[in-house]
Amino acid sequence: MARTAATGTNRAQHGGAVPGPPRRRRTLGDLVRALGAFLALAVLVVGVPGALLYFIGSPFPHHFDSDLVQQPITSETFVNTLAVVVWLAWAQFTACVLVEAKAAVSGVGMPHRVPASGASQLLARQLIAALLLVGVSTAGLVPGLSQIGQHHPVESQARPGVAVSAQQTPGQQVQRTAVAVPHQQTAHAATGQAQSAQKATKFYRINPPEGRHHDSLWEISQRHLGDGRRYKEIFELNKDRVQPDGSRLSQASLIRPGWVLEMPADAHGGELVEMPVAAPHTAPDIQRYAQHGGAKDTAAEGAHATAQTAAQTTAPAQGGARQGGTGGHEAAAATTANATTSTESATDTGGAHRSTVTAAFSAVTSPSLGFGLSEALIGSPLLAAGLLAALGRRRRTALWQSVTAGGLRTPRTPSGPQADVADALRVGADPDTVAFLDRALRALSARLDGEGRKLPTVYAAWLTADALHLQLAWPEGTPPAPWQLGQDQTFWRLDRDDLTDDTDVSAAAPYPGLVALGTLDGARLLLNLEAVPGIVSLAGPAADREAVLASVASELATNGWSDRMTVTLVGFAEDLTALAPARVRHLADVPEVIETMTAETAQRAGALRTAGQDSVLTGRTGRAQHTQWAPHLVLLAAEPTDEEAERLAELAADAGRLGIGYLVATSRGDLPGAAWELEVTSAGRLLAPLLGLDLEAQLLPAAQYQAVLRLFADAGGDHGPGPDAPPFLVDLTDQGRPGVYARLLGPFEVIGIDAPPAERSRLLHEALALLLLHREGVHPRVLASALWPRGVTEDVRDALIERLRDWLGTDPGGASRLTFDDTGRIVLATSVVSDWDVLQTLHHEATEGRAAGDPIERRRLLTDALSLARGTLLADREPGRYGWLGHEIVDAQHPVLVAEIALALCELHLDAGKPKAAVAAIETGLTVSPNDERLWLELLRATNATGDPARLKTAADSLIARSHAVSGPGRGLPPRVEALLDELLPAWRGDIAN
Repeated sequence: MARTAATGTNRAQHGGAVPGPPRRRRTLGDLVRALGAFLALAVLVVGVPGALLYFIGSPFPHHFDSDLVQQPITSETFVNTLAVVVWLAWAQFTACVLVEAKAAVSGVGMPHRVPASGASQLLARQLIAALLLVGVSTAGLVPGLSQIGQHHPVESQARPGVAVSAQQTPGQQVQRTAVAVPHQQTAHAATGQAQSAQKATKFYRINPPEGRHHDSLWEISQRHLGDGRRYKEIFELNKDRVQPDGSRLSQASLIRPGWVLEMPADAHGGELVEMPVAAPHTAPDIQRYAQHGGAKDTAAEGAHATAQTAAQTTAPAQGGARQGGTGGHEAAAATTANATTSTESATDTGGAHRSTVTAAFSAVTSPSLGFGLSEALIGSPLLAAGLLAALGRRRRTALWQSVTAGGLRTPRTPSGPQADVADALRVGADPDTVAFLDRALRALSARLDGEGRKLPTVYAAWLTADALHLQLAWPEGTPPAPWQLGQDQTFWRLDRDDLTDDTDVSAAAPYPGLVALGTLDGARLLLNLEAVPGIVSLAGPAADREAVLASVASELATNGWSDRMTVTLVGFAEDLTALAPARVRHLADVPEVIETMTAETAQRAGALRTAGQDSVLTGRTGRAQHTQWAPHLVLLAAEPTDEEAERLAELAADAGRLGIGYLVATSRGDLPGAAWELEVTSAGRLLAPLLGLDLEAQLLPAAQYQAVLRLFADAGGDHGPGPDAPPFLVDLTDQGRPGVYARLLGPFEVIGIDAPPAERSRLLHEALALLLLHREGVHPRVLASALWPRGVTEDVRDALIERLRDWLGTDPGGASRLTFDDTGRIVLATSVVSDWDVLQTLHHEATEGRAAGDPIERRRLLTDALSLARGTLLADREPGRYGWLGHEIVDAQHPVLVAEIALALCELHLDAGKPKAAVAAIETGLTVSPNDERLWLELLRATNATGDPARLKTAADSLIARSHAVSGPGRGLPPRVEALLDELLPAWRGDIAN
């Protein structure tokens, strides 16, 4: 474990004489080891080749002739052969020494790996390390691999020039100090103790090399402790502590740039810091939300806001914003605010408060910026993209169903395992690759159809970062351009760059049965289940078989490269229908499958004979391509009996040309009729010995599988009766004024803080928008995948988070407005509010809250809410940015909610005898939701209530123009709108004709 700062604190209590570890010079053993390493290197690198040349000479003959191969093998030949082996071993070891020495001198990056030199390179590394023990240290001598899920602290990566407290220990120490503050007699005394504790511990960040100079513990000790021989003290304080890159300090000579070292209490020097702090910043207060968040100057507002922060800390249930469903960031804010519970301490000891805030921030973030998410889903980009798209469709369907049922329901925010799965889907999904695969296959079908050629039988596809390779059953000649032959006549290849935007992709999906099984050397294998000439069997441990089947079933149900398909599941413990109701069906047992598939096999065979076609692939091109020949894939998790297996083998014998595929899980290796035999191991490998495949299997483990199904169940509204409250409710009183107010509805504006630098503005605004639309928190990996869909390094991501935190600043009480909760997600403080938050809160209060039974108060709240509808969500978003909104329900929820508010307000105005106000409310709603048929109907009714025929005709003309713009003049108005116009304005049809 990392060392705490308690030792330094205890030393400080003794005054100036601070006893420390004994100061030692380098021992004779250190010098002996270094001398021994030098001699060993000299012997191995110089002595070995010298001895070979002196005693043996060149092992090769001086000349070559035809008689050379006919000479007898003598002892000299044997010695020369051994000499060649020794020369090769020497060359390998010398290369290792050069590689390790270069890494030691440069101090940058990891040493290159010399092929087949594991033991030799390790020996060279140890000798170089021992040799450098008496010299400067190296940064890259012993590279450490980052642990999975290891947090890379924001502070340590964003500010490379200073020492920081980014390790678990400093953060934990300060956090404990802050938590203990409320138990002291006064806040001022507690602040003093926190300051003394912080001052007792100093930290140093190891600098990157400058030219040929590399930092070393000796030089650090010489600069900051006055004696280089005290380097042992620094080593003992930091030994075995986990560093930001996941490695540990194990030898005094092996240190790296970027590491954070705890220093003895008496360390001094300008490069040392006690705690990194953000610049103090107090945002101006914001006016009442209903007035669009305009700024208002008020004397003594700072003191009032500080008192309010203290009140929220001691009684989080009173006042302020109310967090629905999640409270992690409130708890973090409360932890930091406990050290600053009075206005006096906030103003007199601001620096200490900022240090405490940053320390608590580091403590919360240090455990996990990377763990908690399903690596199985993150490593399955096609599966994740399909599930994410299907989840979005299900949420939108549930949203509209709730509207048509008479009551808009707020989509439920995922939590627990469902939240982790949702984040993993966002991180892992690669919709661009799915689109490439879909367009490439459809383009191939269109080209072949244009040339009068049939689709080739494809057994598998290999998808890489640069190209798509189709593995054919047999040679089919030269492929149509831009496709080209691959490694042999049975491979067709299409490079990504060759698929242009104007490529014809209007054909039906030719190979919808392709499903990913795993990866091999960076290439992803997709097996075409419907083309297999028989059954595909899957053996292995039961849990691993189920994980493979869950992955295959989920991907087939949601993939984006198919049109119509039937996926029949047998023996699955959970119902997957929610993933794709139109595709998935469950059958009870194997006998029912046999009965069903017997009938379908005969039907398909007869249809092919009638059509004069030899396979379903022929029927997927030409005029009949969209009407039939959809694949039917059967996945059996229940193991058949011997008799059932024989019957399935008979059905599968001709399944390849009928578009029917069978994947059967089995505990034995001799399943009858199995054309391809797969085996999944407990180590996660998928083996196919007869096919020569050894893949890293694509799995969907049971825990993630269950979480995915629960996520889809919640998205479908299967969580009980009654509406849910919004995930974040804003305090609408004057005491709830935010420190930062963002306008997302319409053009993006941020009020309350200074504008960021122009070159940083785009990413900072987009990151803030993502956080504002996810008040439950955003995982750093989700943030990175949203802002950089093509990938980004962790240091760049963490630098952005730190920059965003600095931009948002702190509340008057000193609490940071951006923190991490206990799950590692980034959360905004309740003082950072958007107009979307306010809109949802006003609607909730007007319909389900205190004003639900008061028409006057309800009308006031709805009027305030509708005044926030300035336009579409993020109306001025830059093209190519905010692509993550395509997977967010808020993009569909916003216009529906505005329409609901407009309709409710219109009804209240009509009941109050104010038809013109009702018309104005509907017209405002139409600016955000212009194609909502409900608004069209209410516009006509409200306009008719004004008693002005001319105005009614103008409204009818505007709706007709809208309909023509959306659907074209040929489709006309929606039937219900036409019926209402016939009732209110009978002559409207004649006016159109004229």
